[in-house]
Amino acid sequence: MNKDLPLTEGVFYILLALIKPNHGYGIIQDVEQMTGGRLVLGAGTLYGAINTMLDKGWIKLYSEEVTSRKKKEYMITTTGKEILKFETERLEELIKNSKIVMEDRI
Repeated sequence: MNKDLPLTEGVFYILLALIKPNHGYGIIQDVEQMTGGRLVLGAGTLYGAINTMLDKGWIKLYSEEVTSRKKKEYMITTTGKEILKFETERLEELIKNSKIVMEDRI
């Protein structure tokens, strides 16, 4: 069992959004789209999570625009993909067990 699990929902979706290189606003848009608008990340939440994931090596800086706004793009790392895989397996187990118990009780 990985000590970093379970992931918060926000971190899970940020990792998904970084399967391809993406910048902050793009991540916010992708997460909102993936969740049908249910999860809207604030800038503080997003950049706090990005800094944590950079420190853990789950994501990396992909590119940085050096013009006026210095837009940075990030991308998931191999370690980040492993974390995402472990979390997906954990969530699948939760769903499987929930279905089994609910079928037996209903």
